[in-house]
Amino acid sequence: MEKVLLKNIENPRSADIDEYKKAGGYRSLSKALDMASKDIIEEVKKAGLRGRGGAGFPVAMKWTFASGDPKFPKYLLCNADEGEPGTFKDRPILEKNPHLLIEGMIISGYALGAEYGYIYLRGEYPAAKGILNKAIRQAYENGYLGDSVLGRKTKFHLAVHQGAGAYICGEETALIESLEGDKGQPRIKPPFPVNVGVFSKPTVVNNVETLANLPYLISIGGEAYARIGSPECPGPKIYCVSGHVERTGVYELPMGTNLKDIIYTHCGGIKGGKKLKAVIPGGISTPVLPPDKIDCPMDFVNMPKHGSMLGSGAVIVMDETVCLVKVCYRALKFFEHESCGKCTPCREGTGWLRRILGRIEGGEGMDGDVDLLLAIAGNIIGKTFCPLGDGAASVVQNFIKHFRPEFEAHIKNKGCGAGQTSI
Repeated sequence: MEKVLLKNIENPRSADIDEYKKAGGYRSLSKALDMASKDIIEEVKKAGLRGRGGAGFPVAMKWTFASGDPKFPKYLLCNADEGEPGTFKDRPILEKNPHLLIEGMIISGYALGAEYGYIYLRGEYPAAKGILNKAIRQAYENGYLGDSVLGRKTKFHLAVHQGAGAYICGEETALIESLEGDKGQPRIKPPFPVNVGVFSKPTVVNNVETLANLPYLISIGGEAYARIGSPECPGPKIYCVSGHVERTGVYELPMGTNLKDIIYTHCGGIKGGKKLKAVIPGGISTPVLPPDKIDCPMDFVNMPKHGSMLGSGAVIVMDETVCLVKVCYRALKFFEHESCGKCTPCREGTGWLRRILGRIEGGEGMDGDVDLLLAIAGNIIGKTFCPLGDGAASVVQNFIKHFRPEFEAHIKNKGCGAGQTSI
C-alpha cells in the first residue's frame, strides 16, 4: 500500500509546512471543517479506528464519551511519551512529519469540541521538541491554529509539554498528573479522563500514530478506510523492528500483516542465517513468542488468540545466540527502575523478581527459584493501579512458560551456555 503516515519523509525538508502542503497537507482539515463535528465522529466509527498506543480502544467510543460531557473547556492530549523498550514507531512522525500530527489534532479537537491541545513529548526526544515547536509556529502563522482556524469559528490552541523521562507517564492518567505539574503517578479509575481529565475537565488522550491517521481517514472516508488491512482492526500500522534481522527499521504496512512475513519478507529474515529463538511482538511488556508461534496476524484482536498482544507493534527479534534469562533480567531491571512506587505489588514485586533473576543469571540460582518467580508474578498481576506491574509479571511468566528449561539449566549449570549473549 502507499505510504500514509510516513509519506514524504525521505524529503529532507519534510517537516516544513510548505513541503507538507505540496504533498497534500491540510486539505483534510478544510474538508473536516465543512462537516458537522458529530459526522466526523461517525466517520471514525465507520472506519473502525483503534488507538495505536497499545490498548487498541475504539477511538470513536472514547470521543463520544468526551464530546457528550457538558463540561467545558475540553482538552485533547497527544501521548508522545514513547518509552516502551523496543518502540520507535512515533519518532519518524514527530521528527519528519510533524504537520501530519498537528493536522490530525486540529481535526480531532474540532470533532470533540476541544479548544486546547498538548503534545506530551518523551523527555529522551530532544530533537523532536524543536521540530514540533517550529511546526506549531508555522501552523499558527498559516492560520491553522488559533482563535479562528482557517477563518472559521473554530478555536484550537496547541503546545508541547516535554516529560522528564518517566516510562509511567505513558499511562494516560499519570501523563495527566505530570502535565498538571504533579508527580507522574496513575490515578484510580473511575472517574475516567473522558469525564474528569486534565484540570478536571473532559479529556481525550490519543497516541501520536492514532491522531496521525485522521487526515487520511477524513480524506478517503470511513468506509474506504475500513477496507484497509484487518477487518477487526483496519487501517495502516507502523511496525518497528529491532534485533537480529537483516533489515531493522520502521515499516508502514496494513494492520494485520503476519508477524512471520514482517520478519522474513520485509526484514529479510534472521541476520547472518542464524536460527530464530524468540520474538517479542509489541514492546518489552508483551508476551514473548517462540519460533513456532509467529505465524499470526499482527492486530489487536488476533494476537491474543496466539498467546501475545500487539502492544505498540515494536517487534524485537532474538536469534539462537541470545541468553533469554539475561533478557528477562534486563527487562525486570527496567520495570523496577520505572515503577512509580505508588502501589506495593509493583514497587516491591518488581525488585524481588529482579533480584531472583539476577542471582540465576549470575550463577547463584537455587532450586525452587523458577517456581518462586511464578508465585511472585502471580501475586502482582491484577493487583496494581496501572498495567506496569502486570507487564513486568507477564514478562516473567511468559519467558518461563516458553523457555523454562533454559532457566533451569542456568540454575543447574551455575550460568548460561557458552557463546550466548544478550540482545
